[in-house]
Amino acid sequence: MKSFTESRVETEDNTSATIAEIEFLAEDLDTSEDFALEPQPEVPNGMSQVTNVNQLRDVAPTDWAYEALRSLVDRYGCIAGYPNQTFRGSQAITRYEFAAGLNSCLNQIERLIASSSAVSREDLDTINRLSEEFAAELAAIGGRVDNLEGRVAVLEDNRFSTTTKLTGNIFFNITGATAEDDVLAETNDLNTPLTIRRGARGADGEPIVSDITSDPEITFSYYSWINFNTSFTGEDILVTQLVAGNANSPANTFISAGLYNTFGVPFTDQTGAPEASSVAVRELFYDFPIGEKLRVVVGPRINWYRYFDNNAYTLFLNGASSYNSSGGTLVNAIDRGSGAVVTYDFNDFLTFKVGYLGENTEFLPSEFYNTSSDPNKGFFSATQTITAEIDLEIADKANIRLLYTRSTLDNNQPILDAAGNITGFGVGGATGEPIYGVADDGFGGTIGDAPADTFAVSFDWTILDWLGVFGRYSYGSTSIFPRNPALDDGEVNAQAFQAGIAFPDLIKEGGLGTFSFVIPFDVIDGEEFLVSGAGDGGTQYEFEVTLHYPINDNIAIVPAFYLVANPNNFEDNPNIYVGNVRLQFGF
Repeated sequence: MKSFTESRVETEDNTSATIAEIEFLAEDLDTSEDFALEPQPEVPNGMSQVTNVNQLRDVAPTDWAYEALRSLVDRYGCIAGYPNQTFRGSQAITRYEFAAGLNSCLNQIERLIASSSAVSREDLDTINRLSEEFAAELAAIGGRVDNLEGRVAVLEDNRFSTTTKLTGNIFFNITGATAEDDVLAETNDLNTPLTIRRGARGADGEPIVSDITSDPEITFSYYSWINFNTSFTGEDILVTQLVAGNANSPANTFISAGLYNTFGVPFTDQTGAPEASSVAVRELFYDFPIGEKLRVVVGPRINWYRYFDNNAYTLFLNGASSYNSSGGTLVNAIDRGSGAVVTYDFNDFLTFKVGYLGENTEFLPSEFYNTSSDPNKGFFSATQTITAEIDLEIADKANIRLLYTRSTLDNNQPILDAAGNITGFGVGGATGEPIYGVADDGFGGTIGDAPADTFAVSFDWTILDWLGVFGRYSYGSTSIFPRNPALDDGEVNAQAFQAGIAFPDLIKEGGLGTFSFVIPFDVIDGEEFLVSGAGDGGTQYEFEVTLHYPINDNIAIVPAFYLVANPNNFEDNPNIYVGNVRLQFGF
């Protein structure tokens, strides 16, 4: 307790050896409205009982209160000091702090009386007067202790877990999109649901092209994560992440078949599961160390982007916010999958990562796409990827990542009619990296599984405290094997590019502004195998602007704007403009 303060007592000659010094100080305390019964700081934790006044390093025999302190210590033992053996008598105290010290002395005197030890009448009279003066504060302290004990009991009875921490992320999205004119899209039926829209060839053997003539309406949607992070040793972590959302971003209205969520779509503008507002397991894995340099991750649903291609300025939570920016462009065919990732830190400047994943993604229908848990397809068959990455810290706050991914895309996918009914299997429909769109054998027939190779480089560099640059380049090649043996095999080769500027601490500390130029999918050759995605040979590109503005540690506002030129890779297509305002909460 801090019982004496030189700032409140003018005299330097108060050296009585009785407890009357406490009364003197009590009379000097202001009892006006400034000391109304309001919540006050508790007595600091970590104080310890003093048995000899000389234990206090900041109390000298020449101090005016030295004898009073010595008396209280020697006679009643109700003075406490800080762990660093200081009393801090020069600091001001509140009435609550004084009452806490008084309560300590009252308890000590009661023990002395109970043990028949001598307590002077003068001291008892002083204590009675102080008890009456501070009755309200003493009662409040007792109530606080009772309340605290009750709350602790409730926590002990109802605590969630001693090993698991619950966190969450909630995103509100207001999104709108508009086109300057009618938009060309490769699709057989504009009435087909966007998520299963399919391409087709006409009688001339060319992809069917449709006109999208109307703009979508503005949407207001949500996306959410609930995270259970469990640690058993303090160095490991078991992650279970649940996801739910209800968005279908307006920009998807303009897409060709197989291009769902590939341009002008904020990452959080999605359902997160096959059906809107249904709950799915987005991540489930165990990450643990082996020694000081090696970490191993195993699980039935590992997030590829948690471990690979970790660009400092493209994480959607605070950086470039579209799918093409935050999810990478042409880097991996699987977002989440079953398998393992191994990370080895050679030193502070060099890290090697390798991972194998069999497809198991939360937003795709399990009966067709989550092949790793399907006994008819399996963990080592159907869609799978193996990725190797080298991370280099080439300078202070400058990083470069070199990636190679070998993938196999399972093309035993369902053939759907305009109403979404399954009419057969075997159509070539590779709708993810390194192919965007829908592939066939070049004549409307089916293809077999499509192996692919992808090479990528990603970098970020914080040049100044307020300025950074970032970028990616990816090149992918997918092999096409027609099921008709009379047709020749082939390849579809594509590239992707991104370059951007970042402004850390923009407007306020913790803010981040990004501006980037993105080419999400540029077909170099093999257009003859694409029934959708190649357009008329044009190259789609985007300009993206995002501002992450933190209100506090838990709330942020994130406005974003995207301009999409040559959408669907048609040179004659008009520009599409997408605006999004996201309110995000983290706890």
